[in-house]
Amino acid sequence: MRASDKVYESLRADIVEWRLAPGTVLAEVEQSERLGVSRTPVREALGRLVADGLAVQQRGRGTVVSEVSEDHVEDLFVLRVALECASARQAAGSEQRASFAELAQRFEDAAHEVEIPGTREAYYQLVQLLDDSIDEAANNKYLSNALRTLRVHLQRVRRMAKDNPERLKASAGEHAAIARAIASGNPEVASAATTVHLHQSFTHIMAHAVGSERQ
Repeated sequence: MRASDKVYESLRADIVEWRLAPGTVLAEVEQSERLGVSRTPVREALGRLVADGLAVQQRGRGTVVSEVSEDHVEDLFVLRVALECASARQAAGSEQRASFAELAQRFEDAAHEVEIPGTREAYYQLVQLLDDSIDEAANNKYLSNALRTLRVHLQRVRRMAKDNPERLKASAGEHAAIARAIASGNPEVASAATTVHLHQSFTHIMAHAVGSERQ
């Protein structure tokens, strides 16, 4: 991996995990010293973060971590609904749809376990597996690429809301419904199940993350 790629991955992870908060100045000299590289790969990485929307250029300050606002979250979810519903519909019409029955069962099991301390990382890995499986079944590289970029921002937003046991339990049930609908081969039901999940997720984030920021 090139030095600029390593710097990019490191800074992106720090931004998504909120180790670098919105408004933090990403000075080339400081970051090159912190990461043990020259300024050139840092400059290249910062350009990629700006292109991703994770950082912005501000006059007099240089490159800074971008803000996360209520409007930002709403715009993300408008795009998320369009992309994920389309992807679920296509997955439901694929020859791989039968494999989603097993995923549905795993989510139904997870709904009873996610409140147990130490199980949440495994749950998030299961969510990632469902996302990857839908992308593969949908077999649409344009959808997959768009969703891959979007999910970076969504991971950042989710960190604002923290972990809520009741929400995670409900989310597991919603993911199970999506997987069951895809396994049944019904595109419209798969899309509807996805819409329900995204509505509940958006409502929770707005109430517990963006809402708390306004207080």
